[in-house]
Amino acid sequence: MKVLDSSAFINEYHSEDDIATIPLVREELTDESGYRFDAMEGAGMRIHIPDAGTVERVERAARETGDLAELSNTDVRLVAATFELDATLVTDDYAMQNVAERLDVRVEVIARDGISEQRDWKFQCAGCGREFDENKDRCPICGSDLTRKNPS
Repeated sequence: MKVLDSSAFINEYHSEDDIATIPLVREELTDESGYRFDAMEGAGMRIHIPDAGTVERVERAARETGDLAELSNTDVRLVAATFELDATLVTDDYAMQNVAERLDVRVEVIARDGISEQRDWKFQCAGCGREFDENKDRCPICGSDLTRKNPS
């Protein structure tokens, strides 16, 4: 089974496998991609709503990798649905791919290259330069903004 992100509908993705998605994806689609969603739903595409516990597990994994701030509610729920359905996530989103890899969820990319490695991001203070493992609104030392930094 394949779980489709909005990029699958935008890029006219087709598969012989069973397909699924979540209701929030439809809200991201406009124009022809929205009509593709409606047509696929009418043709039997499964609409899945993940359990709250699975959503929390995905959020925890995204927090660990440093990707939580980059993911929308839709993104988190798509990864959760894919995890629950033991499916393959179809997306071009790098943050979703990174979190999916952390959870051993298979990913298929559409129009872009996939990630080459899983990352645990660091966060660096723009003021004092200190690094943190978790993202915060402000540096707890000097109060400046934090930016996401490649850990390598």
